[in-house]
Amino acid sequence: MKKLTILLVVALVAAFVFVGCSKGSSTASDAAAAGTGNVATDPKVTLVYAEVNPLDTIVGRTGSYFKEQVEKLTGGSVTIDIQASGVLGSENDVLDSILGGGTQIDMSRISAFALTGYGAKKSMLLSVPFTFADRDHFWAFANSSLAPEFLNEPQELKLPIRGIFYGEEGFRHFFTKAPVNSITDLKGLKLRVSNDPVMTGMVKGLGAAPTVVSFGELYSAIQTGVVDGAEQPIANYKSNAFPEVAPNLILDGHTLGAIQVVITDNAWNKLTKAQQDAIMEAGKLAQAYNQQISQEAEDKVLAELKASGCNVVDVADKAPWQQACKDVISNSVKGQEALYQQIQSLNK
Repeated sequence: MKKLTILLVVALVAAFVFVGCSKGSSTASDAAAAGTGNVATDPKVTLVYAEVNPLDTIVGRTGSYFKEQVEKLTGGSVTIDIQASGVLGSENDVLDSILGGGTQIDMSRISAFALTGYGAKKSMLLSVPFTFADRDHFWAFANSSLAPEFLNEPQELKLPIRGIFYGEEGFRHFFTKAPVNSITDLKGLKLRVSNDPVMTGMVKGLGAAPTVVSFGELYSAIQTGVVDGAEQPIANYKSNAFPEVAPNLILDGHTLGAIQVVITDNAWNKLTKAQQDAIMEAGKLAQAYNQQISQEAEDKVLAELKASGCNVVDVADKAPWQQACKDVISNSVKGQEALYQQIQSLNK
């Protein structure tokens, strides 16, 4: 009887250990499948992500994909709250806020040139007119060992943000209220610019009058005649309804719309190492996704614009445009000629 009792106790203990181990293994497997983070210990964090364009644009879709990957890789411990269509302000408004110590915004998708106003000289090179010959040239840069040097520039400057990944939204083109069939038709036109010195210099070189207007006020500024036109990538031109007030688009492709996603130091420091690693891995995936969709998405939008009656003018010879921009190109690369040449040499 005593032997039987001991055997029963041993059997019960063994069963208990087996069930416990099985549950532990299952939990570990679930955590591994869910992502890189430790779902048992990682804190729940929500990061507010600012996007000036609608979610159906190239950059909007890229942001949504990045959000999905972050939430998957962290097992849901990090949530990305995308605030699109400029509800949190223009790029400059957002940067002013986060660089001034504001904590309401944790991440933002910005144009690469947006940081030039805050002392980022390397980033300026990406917005120099006619730097990139085509998309392949840009992606050769974005996927090269040179790109991290540019992404890390804010940290070198002691700015409280860091770059995560690059992308692009297509080449930027001018659009106007009145038809523009050549570079000479731009003479005297009031064209909207941001506070970017490169863009301002380019517009002056083309013989037009640079006029600073907030992106959120651009539609009404064109409508009321404050400006005669502006420049944007094709997808953003359509998604922001600019064809309604400026139905003329000339495909000069003066600058590639290079973009990057940044995160504030305040937000970064909230994350565990596993969550930080997941953010960076999601950035790599989002960069590859952006490269995959950008050309096809732009081609689709351009076909829709033509079908809707938008006046689209091709530029067969860009030499006069490049010649008009020679001074701003020279001034913008001054002191960084060797670095600029490294970018140029990636065009195969």
